[in-house]
Amino acid sequence: MTDNEFIWRIAGGSGDGIASTSQNFAKALMRSGLDVFTHRHYPSRIRGGHTYTEIRAAAEPVKSRGDGYNFLLALGDSFARNPQEDAYYGNEEIKPLSENLDELREGGVIVYDSGLLDASEIDDFDARAEENNWHVYDIDLRNMARDVGREVMRNTAGVGVTCALAGIDLHWIEDLMSEAMPEKILDPNLEILHQAHDMMHEEYDVNANDVTVPEGSHDEEQVLMSGSDAIAYGSLDEGCRFIAGYPMTPWTEVFTIMSQNLPKVGGISEQVEDEIAAAALAVGASHAGAKAMSGSSGGGFALMSEPLGLAEMTETPVVLIEAMRAGPSTGMPTKPEQADLEHVLYTSQGDSHRIVFAPGTVEEAYTQTRKAFQIAYEYQIPSIVLYDQKLGGEMVSLPASHFEEAPNPSLGSTLTEAELEEAPHDESGKFSRFQHDVEDGVSPRSIPGQKGGRYLATGNEHQPEGHISESPENRVNQVNRRLDKMDAIHEELKGESHQTYYGPEEATYGLMTFGSQQGTVEEAVDRLNDAGVSVKSFGVSDMHPFPTEEVSRFIESVDEALVVEMTASGQFRGLIQKNLGRYGEKLSSLLKYNGNPFEPNEIVDGFEAAIIEGDGDAPEHQTTFVPAAGD
Repeated sequence: MTDNEFIWRIAGGSGDGIASTSQNFAKALMRSGLDVFTHRHYPSRIRGGHTYTEIRAAAEPVKSRGDGYNFLLALGDSFARNPQEDAYYGNEEIKPLSENLDELREGGVIVYDSGLLDASEIDDFDARAEENNWHVYDIDLRNMARDVGREVMRNTAGVGVTCALAGIDLHWIEDLMSEAMPEKILDPNLEILHQAHDMMHEEYDVNANDVTVPEGSHDEEQVLMSGSDAIAYGSLDEGCRFIAGYPMTPWTEVFTIMSQNLPKVGGISEQVEDEIAAAALAVGASHAGAKAMSGSSGGGFALMSEPLGLAEMTETPVVLIEAMRAGPSTGMPTKPEQADLEHVLYTSQGDSHRIVFAPGTVEEAYTQTRKAFQIAYEYQIPSIVLYDQKLGGEMVSLPASHFEEAPNPSLGSTLTEAELEEAPHDESGKFSRFQHDVEDGVSPRSIPGQKGGRYLATGNEHQPEGHISESPENRVNQVNRRLDKMDAIHEELKGESHQTYYGPEEATYGLMTFGSQQGTVEEAVDRLNDAGVSVKSFGVSDMHPFPTEEVSRFIESVDEALVVEMTASGQFRGLIQKNLGRYGEKLSSLLKYNGNPFEPNEIVDGFEAAIIEGDGDAPEHQTTFVPAAGD
């Protein structure tokens, strides 16, 4: 946390345009030269229920949402209908204001829509405002918008008020609105933007608060991307031309982006009746010669177990996406956790084989999705990209050049008809699709319709030509060959590590994590080192095959390591110990599973309490410390 940052939280009800308003505001801040990072909090409802988006903007790269914020725009929930005191969910009308006060920093700014919100309903509001030196502005944004046109434009009015109080030049907002809105909508929105902005200058001292937007600049063109964007665009750039799926939060975002863009490149998107059908269609499309994918979140991915096993046995390449959320069952559909790790690693039947990547940043989501396709189609194996609601929904400003890799339409280890003429066949003319003795376990495949490429594809164990076989010798040969693929993939990945090292190389202590907590952990590393504690971090993306050698070297280089993850059962720490079989006495855990991601100060405080002071849990946070244990 620094003083040279602006953290803006816009709060309202689901369906009130909070997401779209915040996205445009974040884009405007990015275009002004700042680095931005967004964080979303929303309920599992279509309409109504408290939601907010946070935008952190600074002149230097931003890795996490940070701790707390300094500007609140509380718009109210226009869909709330239960203001009575004894309502089951409480007074939902006031929540966009009342539930956003605990994290507002001292000296912060509050702008609330007095057309929908009444601060007097919060018992201690005035006292807290005075105690924390908050600058409070009750502005009737609702009726201001009604006077100009439509109530929905109170969002634009709120942005105008924000710009006046934080010193943001309106032209960044105007340019975005001009690009996105038709003239019929644009003109009244521009009118209310300026009206709200000018009113603040005329009726208030806009310089009375200390919350301002820093100045920054970019050396190259920036884009605002989410993890869902990165996975979808990585898939498209890698040549994916078929997707099948069924909506399920938060996977739906990837499915939607793919569905919007596939027709533009000659691809096909199919929404089907359930996740079994979705995965089966993707396997079928890949068998037929298309680069294909499917995906879901935890409950839906469970249904994909059978088609996943079929893809493994038939050695049909396919990419599956798993977007983790709090479970089991429906759990908390819109809240992030990382507890699907073991589910994704071990679902399916028998000695199954698949690749699992868990990218830690938006950049990694793009590159590792592309790598997932490359490995799937070169080694004829299912690849899974594992992420969570935090990474999928957060938006980050990044250099556009990172996403300018050349497209790759290749189908990997697929033979041409000319090559099939020279390939082994049985006496009946069937292609020996599943040969025993091949390099790296990869027996090249054919595509249906190719001359000389006919073979049988079955979920049963099979001979080289695909005929069902229960021969012990054949079984051993086929299993060993499929295992050889994993060894070859492991060697390939060692040459282009997906793991992320951060902090001083000779540090005394370590922080380890996987997936979306990587940036937050790195910010905690910076703070700990600034406080005189020698710490570095290690983010692991390769879940399977596991980077045993890299992880071992990191743990050996430190006296102790704290494993940070959003699970209650310490699944990632368990995976480390399962693969390494040692170092248990060096590894302890910091766990969080309340439906919210880690914040940097929680990791800092947890590390200091558990590792430096040795007292165990940091009592002021909802985190859990689990001490080291034997192997």
